[in-house]
Amino acid sequence: MNMPARFIDIHIIQSVPFANLNRDDTNSVKTVQYGNVLRTRVSSQSWKRAVRGVFEDRIGHAALRTRRIGERVTHLLAEDRGWPQDLAAKAGAHTAAASSIKFELAKDPKQILANKVLTNAMVYVPETAVAALADLAEEHRDALETAKDIKKPADKSILPADKVEAVLRTRNGVINLFGRMLAEVDNAGVDGAVQVAHALTTHETDVELDYFSAVDDVTAAWSDQSGSGHMGHTEFSAGTFYRYATIDLRDLAHNIGDNPDELRELSAAFLSAFILSLPQAKKNATAPHTIPDLAHISVRTDRPLSYAAAFESPVTAAGQGGYAGPSRTTLSDYADAANRLLGSSGILHAGWAGIDAKDLDGLGTRHTGFDALIDTALNKALTVQPAGGAA
Repeated sequence: MNMPARFIDIHIIQSVPFANLNRDDTNSVKTVQYGNVLRTRVSSQSWKRAVRGVFEDRIGHAALRTRRIGERVTHLLAEDRGWPQDLAAKAGAHTAAASSIKFELAKDPKQILANKVLTNAMVYVPETAVAALADLAEEHRDALETAKDIKKPADKSILPADKVEAVLRTRNGVINLFGRMLAEVDNAGVDGAVQVAHALTTHETDVELDYFSAVDDVTAAWSDQSGSGHMGHTEFSAGTFYRYATIDLRDLAHNIGDNPDELRELSAAFLSAFILSLPQAKKNATAPHTIPDLAHISVRTDRPLSYAAAFESPVTAAGQGGYAGPSRTTLSDYADAANRLLGSSGILHAGWAGIDAKDLDGLGTRHTGFDALIDTALNKALTVQPAGGAA
């Protein structure tokens, strides 16, 4: 494919109310010191997982990341295909033990009795791989019926390793876009075609401690004791975030082969999912379901370009309060300055959509909504040029 574009950059300004979208190991809000002030941060892993969930729904493909692939095979054989539970468990254990990935037996005595085997590395496969592995067990059912149980890491599976690993190498649109690390199986790795930055607030933030108590209904009804049934505290914060990601179209085209329709479908689904996704931590307690104030997409021929440096000097609130408006203006001004500095030859297209009533000239053409923004960007990025032709 002779595409004129190489990268699609997407930049988001999004205000999030009282929330804790992404917690650390102590349940505290994640933060970063940037521009000598404290910002609230959401890790790229956290937001990328949220994006992947929306993305899978949009394209109708799902991927499975797990150490418990054998158990999934067991469940499918027993629940959907009518295998006896003990034979299905044996088949699942032999599946997990068949590849070159090292494995271990579950440490829980009940799981050991159930013949549960865990791979040391998480496999990352299309959801359809579970059925393919179950089909392989069906082909070798007679051998599995007489095979010994997997009882220690040195035990060998009777299933053919080459066929199991062929299934582990399969991929779908999710894996082609997000990539896969599976060094234990030859040629199973897939270089991801998207890069996602950690989201951070455009301004200084404080972490707030929320004290809460829970009422014991019986105590409240009887009024025979004082005090609450439970007390605790949780950290939260609020702020306006800058989010950024980029699609490497060349890498994505390499992963999927010569398929322009799939290239467009995956790119469109990712851009839409990136705009609309939100990590789900503490959602029941905070319901922070906002949408972006602004989305800006730039189609580039040269290199990806994050605008995070626009906020190295923290944004200050507008006279009437609020960080969203000043953040949108700051982003536009920085984009204009950065692109003047680099030169415009690397920009094939730039556009934006948002709630601002005023124009943001540094961000290119205004669109009425996110769908129109995405469609126009992809039309510019994926118009195939004749060999040797000009854009």
